[in-house]
Amino acid sequence: MIGMRTILAATTASILALPAAAQQTVVWWDFLSGGDGVRMKALIDGFNEEHEDIQIDATTLEWGVPFYTKVRTSAAVGEGPDVMTYHLSRVPLALEEGVLSPITDADLEVAGLTKDDFFASSIEAATGPDGELYAIPFDIHSLVLYYNKSFLEGTDYLDADGNLTGIESLEDFEAALQAAAENGSQTPLSYQTGGDGGVWRVFYTLLSQQGGEFIVDGEVLPGDNTDKAVRALEIMTNWNEQGWVPDQAEYEASVALFTGGQSAFQLNGVWEVPTMTDMADAGTLGFEWGAVQVPTLLDESATWADSHAFAIPAQDEEMDPEKREAVMTVIGWMEENSIGWASAGHIPAYVATTESDEYQSMEPNATYASLADTASFDPADPIAGVASPVYDQALNVLVPALAGYLEPADAIEQMKAELSGMMNR
Repeated sequence: MIGMRTILAATTASILALPAAAQQTVVWWDFLSGGDGVRMKALIDGFNEEHEDIQIDATTLEWGVPFYTKVRTSAAVGEGPDVMTYHLSRVPLALEEGVLSPITDADLEVAGLTKDDFFASSIEAATGPDGELYAIPFDIHSLVLYYNKSFLEGTDYLDADGNLTGIESLEDFEAALQAAAENGSQTPLSYQTGGDGGVWRVFYTLLSQQGGEFIVDGEVLPGDNTDKAVRALEIMTNWNEQGWVPDQAEYEASVALFTGGQSAFQLNGVWEVPTMTDMADAGTLGFEWGAVQVPTLLDESATWADSHAFAIPAQDEEMDPEKREAVMTVIGWMEENSIGWASAGHIPAYVATTESDEYQSMEPNATYASLADTASFDPADPIAGVASPVYDQALNVLVPALAGYLEPADAIEQMKAELSGMMNR
């Protein structure tokens, strides 16, 4: 008769002989530098510390055209990452190139997510014309209006608590710019007037606030959208003519005008919130500041927006089920811990984070979180989005118009002609 001790010894030996569960390594690519990069690295480190069975192997590549070119070429030869960050504005081009893998409801279930967990505008931007989801939104990053309280003291535009008030129209905003100039602001409104991104974001916001659409059914600025585009550019050129904005300022210079105390207002993305916060904490800012959703200057509330998202590259061979489960586990954890990403100024696309007490106590983030409901994403077309022909036209046509080299109507017609030609090829 076999003794109990012998049975236990045999059982233990059998357990020890079993192969250990293989650790999954998730190859990750992103394009995040600066404050964004620091915060994402902290999230990656946090995930790796909590998961012995899954480890993220992360690489940061150059933002913009270099990143998306690398994704396209790597997909062609089957050497892409397992997961990557992606701008939702680039999804239409990615679908044309066939570089993204659809994300199914079953995938979302593995991550502990559903589409209803996210702001509807971001899910819409992540969805292809076939109704499939091709990316999982991580944030909504949008244009906001920063303000220097010192230039608004004694005016109608600062309330008793030191908050911006009284700007409910274009006329109000321009009156505030003039008041700031009279209070000593050398350049009342700063934004990137010499580069594609800053000019496009302001232009698209003013177009969207008129209910305008840039691309409709494959046509650039059809019908009265042309008139609305001209009006948007006329408003911007007027700001130049009044001397309220810098002349052809590059991005870094436009930020320095505000942080250096020369501009009363700055139109820029939420991603500069950490810059302001860090300088204020270090005592190097020199003034009290705030940030709000871009006021409704024209007919309706709307603000240019984009999203950082997570996407899975398309592959010749279907991803191993265990690897895909690991990838979705990574994405789900990132969404559930996106409060760490909010400190970069972004609005988490995961609604539970945005509605949390911790996020609601973050300022000025909670103040402008409402823009998630009025976000105006770039046109869903392959010629639009980050580092696209649309951005090129902003630099090559809109910037010269701001400098007085083109009349707004002529600039818009030239932009239409150039982009229409690309769409019809």
